[in-house]
Amino acid sequence: MTLPSIPHVDIESLAHFDRIVAAGAASMEGWRVQSVDLSGRTAELLGLDPRGSLFLGCALEEKAEAWIRDGGGLVFPAIPSLPFDAYRGTLYDAEELYAGLENGYDATPDAQIYAWSRQHDEKGDTSRTLAAALHDHAIADALTELPDGQPWIGVMGGHGIARGSTAYRSAVLLGRTLARAGHTVVTGGGPGAMEAANLGSSLSGYDDSVVDTALSTLAAVPSFCPSVAAWAAAGLGVRREFPGDGGVSIPTWFYGHEPPNVFASSIAKYFSNAQREDVLLRRARGGILYLPGAAGTVQEIFQAVTPNYYGDQATQVPLILVDIHHWTVKLPVWPLLQSLASERAMATSIHLVDTIEEAAALVS
Repeated sequence: MTLPSIPHVDIESLAHFDRIVAAGAASMEGWRVQSVDLSGRTAELLGLDPRGSLFLGCALEEKAEAWIRDGGGLVFPAIPSLPFDAYRGTLYDAEELYAGLENGYDATPDAQIYAWSRQHDEKGDTSRTLAAALHDHAIADALTELPDGQPWIGVMGGHGIARGSTAYRSAVLLGRTLARAGHTVVTGGGPGAMEAANLGSSLSGYDDSVVDTALSTLAAVPSFCPSVAAWAAAGLGVRREFPGDGGVSIPTWFYGHEPPNVFASSIAKYFSNAQREDVLLRRARGGILYLPGAAGTVQEIFQAVTPNYYGDQATQVPLILVDIHHWTVKLPVWPLLQSLASERAMATSIHLVDTIEEAAALVS
């Protein structure tokens, strides 16, 4: 016998809850309610069958909580003393992560969450590990809710590329070219090449003069060292002056010394670098472009190579290395890729080019 499927309903605001109740709901089966203050909705909750419901970090009066638990629902309580919401229902944006920046970077949620994560690493506290895992699960869930009607193209590269450099400008133009071709630009979310690609996407609706103006402004603060606050503030200023869709970024507090760039429109920031890397590479099904980078970029190359190596022709994702000298002489990754790809389906999915125009053409 085939059991009927239960529709899944995500409720992430009090207004959404009220709309569903007003529409005549009688049961909460299939409900997943995240971080909603329902302390003033006890009467409404007592009028609903709680079987099959899930409440994550919601504020509930004691009577309502007992009704849900006793009636077959699950209630995960809020975790106290955290600088973040472990059950958040949405991705981050730059304004949230950098709130309070006028008081210095250390005052921002991004810095405070990183400091908490370092404390967690040192203590090995199980409750902290659980909080981080719940948070990352919530971020992964929110990421799946982003529209994916247009191909996601990953852009990887070193965080050390300075604003004002030729390499930075090239990465901006690459991001702009990809966005103009109808792609969603997704990066690792950090500074350097990653910031430049998200910036390029956000400027896709502007002409060349605006690109020149934005790059000139940013060049005054070329790096996040020595001041993350000055670096982020310059970026936020450009973002406010020239708003646009900067695509997606997937950074991590594992690399907390690399602050997130402000140009991505949606920021899926994780604690777990391994989970973040897996999500980043899995979502970029349209292809991944690798600008010059160091150890982190090399790791991302080979993490993406593995499923191509073991996959068949139908599962291949284009992997495009940009800058022949960098990937054959400075860091000779390309010869190893060629050896791995020999006589495998992967041979058709790896590419080495010298220009962003060539790279963009391969994923168009």
